[in-house]
Amino acid sequence: MAVLGIETSCDETGVALYATDRGLLAHRLHSQVALHAEYGGVVPELASRDHVRRLWPLVEACLEDAGLDRRAIRGVAYTAGPGLVGALLVGAAAGRALAWALGVPAVGVHHMEGHLLAPLLEPDPPAPPFVALLVSGGHTQLMLVEAIGRYRLLGQTLDDAAGEAFDKTAKLMGLPYPGGPELARLAAEGRPGRFRFARPMTDRPGFDFSFSGLKTQVLLAWQDSDRSAQTCRDIALAFQDAVVETLAIKCERALLHTGARCLVVAGGVGANRALRARLSEMAARHAARVCFPRPEFCTDNGAMIALAGALRLAGGAAEPAAVRVRARWGMDELEPLPPCHAAG
Repeated sequence: MAVLGIETSCDETGVALYATDRGLLAHRLHSQVALHAEYGGVVPELASRDHVRRLWPLVEACLEDAGLDRRAIRGVAYTAGPGLVGALLVGAAAGRALAWALGVPAVGVHHMEGHLLAPLLEPDPPAPPFVALLVSGGHTQLMLVEAIGRYRLLGQTLDDAAGEAFDKTAKLMGLPYPGGPELARLAAEGRPGRFRFARPMTDRPGFDFSFSGLKTQVLLAWQDSDRSAQTCRDIALAFQDAVVETLAIKCERALLHTGARCLVVAGGVGANRALRARLSEMAARHAARVCFPRPEFCTDNGAMIALAGALRLAGGAAEPAAVRVRARWGMDELEPLPPCHAAG
């Protein structure tokens, strides 16, 4: 079964082809970073219009890369939420239309389930049960994955997501858009120890996060500093250290609480090198395994949607031929896959 995956939840247009017998066949991605840079953030209407322009050429290019034509597509998966409604509607309408034209099934995929399953695209994929850290610009959640499709929320951010905190902190320091990656780049040149920020909510039990207060600490430190280039690097390092250590403490706590021997990390912040190193060191201390998707599959992409859709279609998922998207959508509302498909 060759499944076409379509991702249009925000500002990246992703398309991929995944075959249940051969794995990932091809994938293409167009980023709108340049389009939104002059506004300092994503403009939803511009994002939707650009998805309309980019989607079909990317589908054709992906089919060409895989050496297939449209008749080889046996199923279509598209991101149905959560995300920007206008952007979601572009992918959903296109996916439903193509599926109807080809006479094949289509399924709406939960964006965060796609991220969670992205490590299954790697050569040695993890098998449930495992703890998953979903960490991106819009989400920071700890999940216990009992089976594919059966997720138990352990904790989540009470305010800003980790990636959102990176971007907002970079913006208040005057860094160019997108600020998160730029802040991480500067942190690599920072001097440790000059600044130190709190590790929020690590002094109390539980698995919830809070990152909004870190922005205030950075703002105060920035306003009271000389604002030199080196100070910018030093503050960036201190901020990144605070976020990374907070995430690591909560992940360690979740592993010990659940007894799981594997941690899966997914989402855009999962590409951060400092976070990868810190979590790998923590997992090694507990003789546990930590799994990351390759960096290109940490950010939004079509491959993760094609994989998640293929698993759900193979598990018998059936949906009415209607275009439905959801700006908000809890993962606890998802239906579990049959046991024979849950292992991926």
